[in-house]
Amino acid sequence: GAEAARLGVELVPGCEVSCRGPGDPASAAGSAHVLVYFPDEDGPLSATLATLRRNREDRNRRLVARLVELGLPVTWEEVVAEAGGEDGLGRPHVAAVLVRHGVVGSIQEAFDRYLGPGGAAYLPKDNLGLPEVARLAAASGGLCVLAHPLSLGLPEATLARFLEDLASLGFVGAEAFYGRYRPEERQLLERLARRAGLVPTGGSDFHGTYKPDLAVGTGQGDLAVPDWCLEELLARRPARPRG
Repeated sequence: GAEAARLGVELVPGCEVSCRGPGDPASAAGSAHVLVYFPDEDGPLSATLATLRRNREDRNRRLVARLVELGLPVTWEEVVAEAGGEDGLGRPHVAAVLVRHGVVGSIQEAFDRYLGPGGAAYLPKDNLGLPEVARLAAASGGLCVLAHPLSLGLPEATLARFLEDLASLGFVGAEAFYGRYRPEERQLLERLARRAGLVPTGGSDFHGTYKPDLAVGTGQGDLAVPDWCLEELLARRPARPRG
């Protein structure tokens, strides 16, 4: 917050949560990413995510053990070093180690062959359901937005119905202006979001070296998220009790 103020940038606090999606767990639609904006730091969502992080550490250790059993050159210590510590360690760090050792040629290949659904070392996550994350976010003063909706791989009509279902759960937005989407895809998602009563939001999905084709704020160079996205999100924030 202090750094944002120094730079003259408006800080939008939030987090990204992996949830159980609408489809088969082994398919792309089996996992949905939800952006929660403006959550309370000490609310029920934060407490639940802390528990999930502890569960994730155990899963990460078992994942690395599976890779070792497969004879791959990876150790827990190297993955921790890649992540800069155990806090925040996730599959992208494991993938980066596999890339560095030449096991795979890219982060995406690491997920396709080893770490993602159907991969040789895949372990399912203990993810929240979409109704649950909506409830926890609301109880924490947060706003739920579906991240990069096309990643679900749903046909247009199915995606339209899914967005309506999310709106009925209390979601307020769907990401339309996304770093990797073509202009026509962004326009489609803006229309579908509006039809469902959701705010079309935007983001570059910058993840540092793990998504090297995406720059912060501008995605692949052409992204410019309209200011009205934030204005409309702010308008959806519930009134907070005084005192």
